[in-house]
Amino acid sequence: MIDFFGFDGVDEAWIKREKARARDLRKTRWWQQKTASGACHYCGTVLSPKELTMDHLVPLARGGRSTKDNLVPSCKTCNSKKKSMMPLEWEEYVADGNSK
Repeated sequence: MIDFFGFDGVDEAWIKREKARARDLRKTRWWQQKTASGACHYCGTVLSPKELTMDHLVPLARGGRSTKDNLVPSCKTCNSKKKSMMPLEWEEYVADGNSK
């Protein structure tokens, strides 16, 4: 099925490889610096860095990759609500009053 953005899905093996790349990046100094402030990229809530999750701005299921420019720290609440929304869809979701 093709979604609104013209994307028709990705191969499960590809998603598995991208998740492995994300796990590798999570162990780097770059990710430690990214989470040092403890702030969620979406709602700004400050938590301990260990409480933040790694979120793909463009989700893997929508063709996003595990690259530094596509990964942001997120609180579990926002990450769970965002699911596989694209950034524009998330902005509309929040604008409609669906944030925390």
